[in-house]
Amino acid sequence: MPDTDPAPEPDRPGPSARRLLIVAAIVLLTVIGAGGLAAAGGPTAFFADRPDGCAKPDRSIQLYAVELPKDGTQIRLGYGLTPETASYPGPTMEMMEGECVAITLHNRVPAATLEQLRTDPGHPLGVSLHVHGVKYTQLSDGTVQSNSFVPPGESRTYTWFAQQRNNRTGAQGTAGYWWYHDHVVGGPHGTQGLGAGLFGGLVVRRPGDPKPDRTYVTVFGDRQSINLRRGDATDTCDQQNPQPGPTCLVARKGERVEFVVVGIGNEMHTFHLHGHSWADTRTGVIGNGQPFADSVPVIDNKPLGPGDSFGFTVVAGDSVGPGHWMLHCHMQFHSDAGMSTMLHVLDESGAMPPGHDHSHPAAAPAAAATSAATGGGEHQHN
Repeated sequence: MPDTDPAPEPDRPGPSARRLLIVAAIVLLTVIGAGGLAAAGGPTAFFADRPDGCAKPDRSIQLYAVELPKDGTQIRLGYGLTPETASYPGPTMEMMEGECVAITLHNRVPAATLEQLRTDPGHPLGVSLHVHGVKYTQLSDGTVQSNSFVPPGESRTYTWFAQQRNNRTGAQGTAGYWWYHDHVVGGPHGTQGLGAGLFGGLVVRRPGDPKPDRTYVTVFGDRQSINLRRGDATDTCDQQNPQPGPTCLVARKGERVEFVVVGIGNEMHTFHLHGHSWADTRTGVIGNGQPFADSVPVIDNKPLGPGDSFGFTVVAGDSVGPGHWMLHCHMQFHSDAGMSTMLHVLDESGAMPPGHDHSHPAAAPAAAATSAATGGGEHQHN
């Protein structure tokens, strides 16, 4: 019988290698059990729920997305700190650098309404919260791709971190004027949600920044609109008892008034405020005697594109006195089409200056449509 060599035994891993394989298998099973390899494309266990630098949230905010009365035939949605105070723009958020905030968004918008806004029958129904400027992880991106949206009747918590400036690491910090908005309603970019009113302003301050007396958010958009309104509907101030809000920009002479200016949609604009100018910096001109102050441009008109945001502070009526000061887009056909409103500067006693005829018949329904949320675009600092 011919000699035959026995078949060689396959190489077997040693004890150390076997232990590593067992550990790897356990980790893999744990990840799968936690939804870490979710085939549906949802968030995975590999994504952290908080940005680096945010050990835990410093405070929590409850935010509601609701349906508001229609503007004619236009569906209107809004964010609010309560369902009853929802508005467009939504509440102005404020953070300090170094602060971490957990915002729980509750979707109170009916599924039937979201269905009407949907542009693709295969697109999921929901709302979301996407923010500019500050730091967040994939789980707080507010997109369909990251599965970080809120279906009808459900809630979800988003975490924002206002990263500090760090000269050692090169981090520039997040202080400035930003905004937040939906990124899901209607389609993957939230175009229908933006057009319906799901947006608001965000201000990130540094310790020592001067605090304004009032903050107004003005959102310039398509169809020559300011806060989705045009013409008479942009200014519903009552002459005897003006109440600050998205359609009533009002301040007493000498008050520090902060504007957060945002561009949405598809058109370019310019923002112009009569009677007032401002330093084109984050917080204004630094104190007297500093060389930096002389290099800061002072302007009263600034270009604004979709997605852009900037902010500034003026002293109401400084040198020019009380009055009805026009605020508008300086692209002429935009302002001619109704992209204009007023900053009403009252006298020191709080009286409305003469000359404001608020008797336009079109203003009444606009006021009724926004009466549920006079505070959405304005924040008064105490």
